[in-house]
Amino acid sequence: MIKIFSLSKIIYLINNQGVFKPKENTILVEIQSSDEMILTYNGLVNENKLKEIYFFNENLQRLFGYFSSMFRIIDAAGGLVKNNKGECLFIFRNGKWDLPKGKIEKGEEVEMAAIREVEEECGMTGLTIIKELPPNYHTYFIKKEAILKCTYWFEMSCDDTSALVPQEEEGITDVQWIAIKNFKIVFDNTFESIKEVLKFEMRTPS
Repeated sequence: MIKIFSLSKIIYLINNQGVFKPKENTILVEIQSSDEMILTYNGLVNENKLKEIYFFNENLQRLFGYFSSMFRIIDAAGGLVKNNKGECLFIFRNGKWDLPKGKIEKGEEVEMAAIREVEEECGMTGLTIIKELPPNYHTYFIKKEAILKCTYWFEMSCDDTSALVPQEEEGITDVQWIAIKNFKIVFDNTFESIKEVLKFEMRTPS
């Protein structure tokens, strides 16, 4: 199963119909071609009452190909960084709390991209990757171009205790260490895709 945050809806790509549990404001549609995906997606994504859309095909890779053909793909990498107090690192960008992340450069290894982006956006060094976290997907528009971004996430530790420096040219106005007990401030003003990373980490032992 692939979960995609798309505007105000959640898209699930599945190859097992047993995953779908009928409930209010959800729908399951079998998709057999790119053209069918385009027509169906464009119709359903504008249905205000729908919250979750399940697209089914027995071949998950093929189904993802149908879906991704509607978008320009951007691969990104970022980090859920913890210090020795157990606090997590957040940036405040464009009016919302976020985790540091950014596009993977051509030829760059994913892990190195994740470390580089955290260092650049937060003005820090001393990062070590602890483990890989599940990637997530979300859609958005750049002007009128539809984008599907896949972000690869890594849990990291940091031994840098120097002052944090937000990368202002990237729209970042603040960088803060926030304790888990204070995560409500983040959850009240962040993206669903970021909540997904935090929820996974909070229920998984390090």
